[in-house]
Amino acid sequence: MASANVKTITDQNFSAEVLQSELPTLIDFWAVWCGPCKQIAPTIDALADEYKGKLQVGKVDVDREQITAQQLRVTSIPALFLFKGGKVVWQFSGAAPRTKIEAEIKKHL
Repeated sequence: MASANVKTITDQNFSAEVLQSELPTLIDFWAVWCGPCKQIAPTIDALADEYKGKLQVGKVDVDREQITAQQLRVTSIPALFLFKGGKVVWQFSGAAPRTKIEAEIKKHL
């Protein structure tokens, strides 16, 4: 079960929830059928819980929210994007290890 601290990001709320966020925001682009996405899901949930109030965490289902994925040129999933001040400050495709994700988060808090 996903953490209550992970927001569902859609094409409609992407700008308000991510680009206009006061907090740095980690977005996980994923799909239900994606094995590596399932592999990193517990890490994403744990980071959302641990950094609550300092970092916003959201997930974008690329099958449902194709406009946002296309605009950011997401061609492989899972794809992680870290936004700060409405700009992408880090991105990674694949099942990144927690240490790598957390190191990038800490740089931007």
